[in-house]
Amino acid sequence: MATIGHLHEDVLVEILSYIPAKELVLTCRLVCQMWKELVDGIHVWKRKCIREGYFKMHWEMFPDDWKKFYFYSPLKKNLLKNPCAEEDFRFWTIEVNGGDEWKIETLPGAHGQMLSNKSVKNYFVTSYGLCRKSQTIDLVANGLWENLLDVWQPKIVVSDWYAARRDCGCMYNLVVELLSKDETPIQRYESEQVIIPQWSDAKWNEMTHVFKEYGPGVRYVRFSHEGRDTQFWAGWYGVRVTNSSVSIEP
Repeated sequence: MATIGHLHEDVLVEILSYIPAKELVLTCRLVCQMWKELVDGIHVWKRKCIREGYFKMHWEMFPDDWKKFYFYSPLKKNLLKNPCAEEDFRFWTIEVNGGDEWKIETLPGAHGQMLSNKSVKNYFVTSYGLCRKSQTIDLVANGLWENLLDVWQPKIVVSDWYAARRDCGCMYNLVVELLSKDETPIQRYESEQVIIPQWSDAKWNEMTHVFKEYGPGVRYVRFSHEGRDTQFWAGWYGVRVTNSSVSIEP
């Protein structure tokens, strides 16, 4: 009587590729030596990545370690850490801390509104002096590889949400740079300076930009946003920012 053990290796690879990744590692690789070799090899993970639409590209641009890429794939996930002020200011570099300095508050805040994304609970808020913070993302350390960045050049999508208090005007600006290995700027995006007048609707707005066809050599993304209030009131009446993101799209 034929069993699963009699299946051709290609058929077994196809079957295993439908099994959840956690079960492949914790259960399937313990069944026998053959299954262990298949799970530790590249073909099962390659099949999973392709079928689940991780990317579409030429074969020579695929990663060397398929299992690591599957589990840590940077595609479509937010590469910015602590984008919603859940961990104080961890991972952010405070470049300018004017007025009464940056602060973290809970949504909706005084004279504010809730964000459409209900999972976001906090925001960063600026003061009457200029406040700027930044974060630099190492793309290779996050799972991308040089040939992919240089030849395929996947889209790099940046997004930031900002809002004013209803009772005070504010200023906001976003700057994102694509950097080389030695952190030399290759391409730069700077939004137009946004001025929100006093007695606005306090609505949250999204600032977005897509980098594409940026050329070879990109290894880092530096994300920076800044703002202040326009009334010069003591306290935290400046622009509010949260839910920032940098993602890689196929």
